[in-house]
Amino acid sequence: MSRDATRIGALEARIGEEVLLEGWLYNRRSSGKLEFLLVRDGSGTVQCVAAKAELPGDVFARCSTVTQESSVRVRGLVRADKRAPSGVELTLRDLEILSPSHEYPITPKEHGPDFLLNHRHLWIRSQQQHAILRIRHTLVQACRNWLDEEGFTLADAPIFTPSACEGTTTLFETEYFGEKAYLTQSGQLYNEATAMAFGKSYCFGPTFRAEKSKTRRHLIEFWMVEPEVAFAALEDVMRLIERFIEGIVGRVLAARRVELQILGRDLAALERVKAPFPRLSYEEAARTLRERGLPFEWGTDFGGTDETVLTEGYDRPFFVHRFPAAVKAFYMKRDPLDERLSLSCDLLAPEGYGEIVGGGEREDDLERLVERIGEHRLPQEAFEWYLDLRRYGSVPHSGFGMGIERALSWIAGIEHVRETIPFPRMLNRLKP
Repeated sequence: MSRDATRIGALEARIGEEVLLEGWLYNRRSSGKLEFLLVRDGSGTVQCVAAKAELPGDVFARCSTVTQESSVRVRGLVRADKRAPSGVELTLRDLEILSPSHEYPITPKEHGPDFLLNHRHLWIRSQQQHAILRIRHTLVQACRNWLDEEGFTLADAPIFTPSACEGTTTLFETEYFGEKAYLTQSGQLYNEATAMAFGKSYCFGPTFRAEKSKTRRHLIEFWMVEPEVAFAALEDVMRLIERFIEGIVGRVLAARRVELQILGRDLAALERVKAPFPRLSYEEAARTLRERGLPFEWGTDFGGTDETVLTEGYDRPFFVHRFPAAVKAFYMKRDPLDERLSLSCDLLAPEGYGEIVGGGEREDDLERLVERIGEHRLPQEAFEWYLDLRRYGSVPHSGFGMGIERALSWIAGIEHVRETIPFPRMLNRLKP
């Protein structure tokens, strides 16, 4: 950006002044003697009006021939315009084409999802995709700021790990200097170690699941924020989750109303996200599904349809808690009142979006954790460091994980998670 260039997002403070803008031509329309150029620079979009009668012939000729997504340098007078989304318009005085764009592939006509995903590196320039990713930026910022303000310490977990966390069937295996290593499924085990050091900690980063799923809720690579708290039980972590969700949704709503409106999101639905959230036991949820005609068997996990049906009738997120231990990870503590159950919870978003948070209380007893590792047929030697946390000052502790993409899908009202990350990785997609 040139030293004397102004960002479009700052134009409202420059009304009546002549400014220089640097950006790209988003769109152009003509009425013969007037050219209307929509210029974007990442901070916003502004309409620049070029009048043939007021410009040198060569300048107007450039305005009437400049093509979509050409990079440009524009000089003009900032005028207030209440009709404009940015509140201003530019009376164009000069236009320089820095680099022309020839036959830009994404045109105003309809394109299929495969075409758009093949051109994802260009698709993110469009207004809707740009709005989604700006909301994502604010969501990530809100998560970190909220946890920082609550006294959590950021302690990121490694991406290469020697063992499974969420089950061995979805691991990506790689060679690591003569040893086997895996891409992380979750930073949670390491979070337990840092929580024993700091009391409250969290990690934030990419996670990987080799799931052969093509649903609208699944990605192979996604981002998770995972807080962990020492001296916390299941009820404590559910209260933490609902305060966290209320907090981050409120911050996104306050900062990104314009982008949410671009996406057509029902803002009233987000304004209803207030704690406390309803609570439903797994037993109650299973009964509800059967009453609504689904052939749901007790002891199985929820599928996408099950989650969608459960959300009917709720206007805010709600908890399902105490899942069968058999469908949860080895580290989840059993319910002392019923050993078949785990002290676990999922938070389901309304409007059919399903699970956005999973959490619960961890097994803090050494002997029982060793039993669980054996039951899941996991190699104990790979978890000796994890068992040390129970040998040296074990305490009750709990935590949760929230996938950024699923949460963003719900908050922004996006049907498919592939649009909630800059460059999605899915079962049949590794490019661009």
